[in-house]
Amino acid sequence: MAGASAVGVLGYSAFFLLALQTVPAGKAAMVVALNPVLTMLFAVLLFREAVNWLMCAGLALAVTGALYALSGGAMALLRPMQTGTGELLLLGCACCWVAYTLIGRLVLTSLDALTTTTATATIGAVLLFAASWLVEGPAVWAGLAKAPAVAWYSIFALAFGATALAYAWYLNGVKVLGAGGAAAYMSLVPLFGMLLSSLWLNEPLTASLLTGCVMAIVGMILMNIGRVQMERISKLQKFD
Repeated sequence: MAGASAVGVLGYSAFFLLALQTVPAGKAAMVVALNPVLTMLFAVLLFREAVNWLMCAGLALAVTGALYALSGGAMALLRPMQTGTGELLLLGCACCWVAYTLIGRLVLTSLDALTTTTATATIGAVLLFAASWLVEGPAVWAGLAKAPAVAWYSIFALAFGATALAYAWYLNGVKVLGAGGAAAYMSLVPLFGMLLSSLWLNEPLTASLLTGCVMAIVGMILMNIGRVQMERISKLQKFD
């Protein structure tokens, strides 16, 4: 649980919020589509989760769409020497979330999703506080007293919706569907990310974002169709 907290709470939160300082929210949401391909790859290697060609095709399409949107339609720009700091931080987010999913799968063999979420969130909060205190210093915490009401509303929304509920539901999905199956649904995040960033933040919906989003969603659909096929085959084999 300490490992899950370090990568899933401390690492993911720090990378993502730092990236949002330089990258639009809609573009940042697209990187989440990278999570399924890495998660399924390691789930197959480490936990021997079954996959078929349709699931692999969906993964390839989803990650291609994410990279296409992330690069603004020019995937060559994602080369290490040509990529901005924000994009690199977002790739770090993807790696942290994959690690969190895989570690969480191990933890869920002995604990339920809500207990795991509570423990990892608590440990993660301590780690985040320590990191903030060491990196930014105690002076920045004085600004909380002067923060406007809208800032506190946003903090509450992040803590309750984007952390407590999201993490608990996601870990429960990992327990029921497996690491690869649950990660497939992360491909829907870009759709909601782009729509809400356009509605709330007036960010433009570019052609590359829309194209990449459609590719990610279609890839997610293919992955789920493939997963259903694998479940049917497994049930038939058990029946035989």
